[in-house]
Amino acid sequence: MNLPFAPQSFAALLVMVMTLAHGSVSAQESFRVELGRDGETLGDMRPVFLKFESRPLPAISPLEVARRYQKLFESSDEPEVRIDALNRLNNIRNRSGEDVGFSEEREAAIYEEVLESYESILAKGSFSGRLDELLYQMAKAHALTGQPEQSIARLKQLVGLYPNSELVPEARFRIAEAAFSAGRYAEAEAGYRQLLEHDSHQELAAKARYMLGWSQFKQGNPAWARASASFTAVLDQQLPDHSALANPPAHSMDMLEDTFRVLALMASRQSDARTLADWLDGRESSAWQHLLYDRLADLHAVERRYERAVLVNNAFVSEFPGHTASPDFLAQSVSYWQLAGNTSKALAARDDYIQRLGAEARFQTMTPEQKGLWAQYSRFLADHYYATGTDLSSRNQTAAASEAWAKAAHYYERLAPRSEQAGELLHLAGDARLLAGDRTEAVRNFRAAAYDHRHGDSRDSAWAAIRIVREDLELASGENRTATLLVLSNEEQRYAEAFGPDQRLSGLRADLANRWYDLGEFERALHYASSTLTWERAGVTERYAAWLVTARIRQKNNEFGLAERAWRQALPLADEASQDAESQRRSLLEQLASAIYQQGEKAARAGDATLAVAHFQRVEGVMPGSEIAIKARYDAANTLLRASDWLAAINELQRFRIDYPSHELTPETSEKLVLAYQESGQGLKAAEELLNRSETLADPWPTRLRAAAIFHAEGDSASRNQLYKNWLAVAPTPDSADEHVQHQTMRQRLIESGDSVIAVREQLLARERASQWHSDGTLKWAADAALFFGAQTAERFAGIALVHPLEQALARKQAAMQQAQEYLQEAESFAGDGVRSEVLYRRAELYRTLASDLMSSEVPAELNEMEAMQYQMLLEEEAFPLEEEAMALHARNHERIPTEGFDEWIQRSLEALATMHPGRYDRQLRWMSWTTDTNQGGS
Repeated sequence: MNLPFAPQSFAALLVMVMTLAHGSVSAQESFRVELGRDGETLGDMRPVFLKFESRPLPAISPLEVARRYQKLFESSDEPEVRIDALNRLNNIRNRSGEDVGFSEEREAAIYEEVLESYESILAKGSFSGRLDELLYQMAKAHALTGQPEQSIARLKQLVGLYPNSELVPEARFRIAEAAFSAGRYAEAEAGYRQLLEHDSHQELAAKARYMLGWSQFKQGNPAWARASASFTAVLDQQLPDHSALANPPAHSMDMLEDTFRVLALMASRQSDARTLADWLDGRESSAWQHLLYDRLADLHAVERRYERAVLVNNAFVSEFPGHTASPDFLAQSVSYWQLAGNTSKALAARDDYIQRLGAEARFQTMTPEQKGLWAQYSRFLADHYYATGTDLSSRNQTAAASEAWAKAAHYYERLAPRSEQAGELLHLAGDARLLAGDRTEAVRNFRAAAYDHRHGDSRDSAWAAIRIVREDLELASGENRTATLLVLSNEEQRYAEAFGPDQRLSGLRADLANRWYDLGEFERALHYASSTLTWERAGVTERYAAWLVTARIRQKNNEFGLAERAWRQALPLADEASQDAESQRRSLLEQLASAIYQQGEKAARAGDATLAVAHFQRVEGVMPGSEIAIKARYDAANTLLRASDWLAAINELQRFRIDYPSHELTPETSEKLVLAYQESGQGLKAAEELLNRSETLADPWPTRLRAAAIFHAEGDSASRNQLYKNWLAVAPTPDSADEHVQHQTMRQRLIESGDSVIAVREQLLARERASQWHSDGTLKWAADAALFFGAQTAERFAGIALVHPLEQALARKQAAMQQAQEYLQEAESFAGDGVRSEVLYRRAELYRTLASDLMSSEVPAELNEMEAMQYQMLLEEEAFPLEEEAMALHARNHERIPTEGFDEWIQRSLEALATMHPGRYDRQLRWMSWTTDTNQGGS
C-alpha cells in the first residue's frame, strides 16, 4: 500500500509493526475439487478430498516459454491468437507443475475477459488449435468465473464431440463429480461407472472407483451392497498383498482410511460382523480383511458399545482362528472390557486369550509381542488370584481362598516353562500351592525353582522346601518320622552341595544332630563323650576330658547352651585334673564367657531380644572388665536396637559411653544413638547428636546435611533452611548427578517454604541451565521456575501500553515479549510434554495480547482523518497475522487432546479459540481416533 502523504515516523512505525507478524500467504490451487467433510449423520457424510496431480514435462525450462506466450497474449489483438496462447500457457502449467504464467488472481480476471472470445471462436466453428482443448479451457473459464452449470455443459460437449480425446477421462470425472456434489447420486454412479468402463486413466480410475462407492452409499441402504463391492474393490486395488499393507501408498492413506470407515459404518448399521462375513464370502483371502473387522470393532468401542465391539472381535477369531491377527483381536477384547469398567469380563477375556493360544503348536505361530502378551496375561491372572486368595483368607473364607490360590499356582506353573523367570514363577507357584494346602506340589515347585531353574532367590526356594519337610517331621511318628528325617537329611545335603555355607544350614545341622541323637544315633560327634560320661567308674581326669570334648563339640555345632553346661561341669574338675590349674581355670572361664556370649548372639539371631540381652549381661559376671565383657555390653545395646527397644538401647549406649569413654567402640555409639533417637520419635535429638559430632570432624558437611535431612523430616523448616543456605553458600560446583540433584532439591525446598524465593528460583534455573546432569525432578523444578518468570514477564509485557511515542513503547513491549517467549521455551526444553500445554497457551496469549494492544493503540494526533483511517487499517493488517499466530498456537494445544489428553491449559486454549473463532470452536465436540497398528495393550 502506497502512502505518499505519510510522515517518516509513521513509515518507520509500519516497518517495526511488520517485523512482529509471522503469517504467510499461500497461493490457492486453481480449478480444484473439494468433496467436503464428515457430517453428523450418514446422509451428511462426505468422502475425503481428491487431489489432481500434474503430469511431468521433458527437462526443459517452462518459465521462458511461458513468458513468451504471456507476452504474445498481452500484445495480440487476434482472439484466436490470444486463446491459443492462453491454452498453451495452461498446458505448460499443468504439465510442468510449476507456477508459471499469470498469477491466480490475474488468471481469474483474464478468463473472465476472454470468455466472450471463447464463445465467439466456438460459434465460428473454426479454430487453428484443438477444439477439445478449447472446450476444456472454456469449462475451466466458466468454473473460475462462478458458472458451474456452463462449465459442466462444456465438459459434456467435450465428451460428446471428442470421445477419444485425452481430456475425456478428467471431463467425465468432473461431470460425475458435479452430479455427486449436487446430490444426484444415481447420476453420479452412472458417470463414475462409465469412466471405469471406457477409460484406462489409472489415477482417475482409482478415484472414480472410490467415488462410485460413495455415490452408491449416499443412495441409502438398498444400494449398500453395491457400495460395499465398490469399496472392497478399492481396497483390493490399493492393498493387493501383505507387502502393500505393510507399506501402503502415502497418497492413498486418506482414501483408504475413509474406505475402511464407511464400510465399518455400513456394517454397524446392518448385522455387524455377519455383514462383513457376507461381503467377504466367496472371495479369496485378502490382506486387509482383518483391518475391516478391527475398524468395525473400534467404531463400536469409540461409541461405547463395548459388548458389540467384543462380539466383532470374537466373530473374527471364530471365522479366522489361525490368522496372525487373531491374538490381537482377543487382546483387544481385554482392552474393551477394561474401557467398559467390567473387571470380571476383562479377567475372562484374558483367560480366553491364554486358553485359545496356550497349545504349543498355536503358541509357536505367534509373534514375540503376542507371546509376550500371553505371558503378561498369565502373570496378571496368577497375581490376581494370589491376591484374591489373600483377601479371602483375611475374611476367613478359607475354602474360596484355597481355590483362588490353586488357580494362581496353575497360572504360575503354566507360565514358568515359557518365561526367563521360571525360577521365580515356580517359587510363587510353590507358595500358592502351600497356601492352598497342597504341600506335596508345593515342595515339588520349590525344588524345581531351587535346582532346575536357578534364580536369584534359589536359596530361599530350597529353604522353603526344607521348611515344609521340617514341618512335616513335627507331625510324623514311628517309621514315618524316620523316613521324613531321612528326607530332611537329603534336603540338607542337596542344599549344601548347591549353595554352600548358609546360616540357616548351620542351624539345620544342629537340629539334625539333636534329632539323630534323640533317635539313638550317637556316632555323630558325641558317641565317645557320651559313652565316657555314662561310665560310672570314670575318674576325674576322664570325666574332665569328656566334658571338654562334649563342650567343644557342642560349641562347634552351635549348641551353646549345652556347651555352657559342659564348661560349667568341667570347671570344678580343673583343679584336680590339671597341673596348671590357674591357667586352665582362666581358659575355661574364657570359653564359658564365650559360650554365654554366643548364646546371646544365637538368641539375637532368633529374634529373642530379651534372652539375648540377658545372656550378654551375664558375661560381665564371669569375666568383669575383659574385652569380651565390654563387647557383650556393646552387643546388648545393639540387640536392643534390633529389637526396636529404643529407650532401653539409648540408656545402654549412654551408659557404655560413660563407662568406657576411651574404648575404640565408643565413637560408634554416636551413630547408633542417632538411629535410636530417630526411631523413638526424637528426631531433633538425633539431629543435635549429628551436629555435635560434626564439630569433631575434618569434613563436617556430610554429617550436617544428614542433620538437615532429619530437620526436614521433623518439619523444622527453619533449622533445615539455615543448614541448606549455609551449605549452598560454600558448596563447590557439583561433580556428579547425585550432587546436582541434592543441591537443586535444597533450592526447591527453600522455594516451597517461601525462603528467599526469587533469588533461589534464579539460582535453581541458572544451575539447571549450566549443569550437565538432570533428573525428572530437577527439570520439572527448573521448568516451574522458567514458567514463573515467564508468567511474570508476560504480566509486565501486558502492562506496557502502546502510547506515543509508539516506537519506544513498541520496542519495550517487543523486548518484554521476547524475554517471556525465551522463558516459556526454556520451560518447554526442560519439561517437554509436561508443560507444553501451558507454554502453548501462554505463547498464544502473548500474540493475542500484542494484536489487541496494536488495535487499541493511540492514533497519532498529527494524522488527518484519511491518514488516521489508513493508519488504523494498517494496524489491522499487522494485527491479523498476530491473531492468526495466536489461533495457530491455541489450535496446536487443541490438537494435543487425542494424544496427550485434556488439561487446564488446553481448556483455556479452547476458551480462547471459542472467543477468537466462535463459529468453529464454540460448540460441543466429540473426539474419535483410529490407528492401523495392532493393539498390543496390556492388562
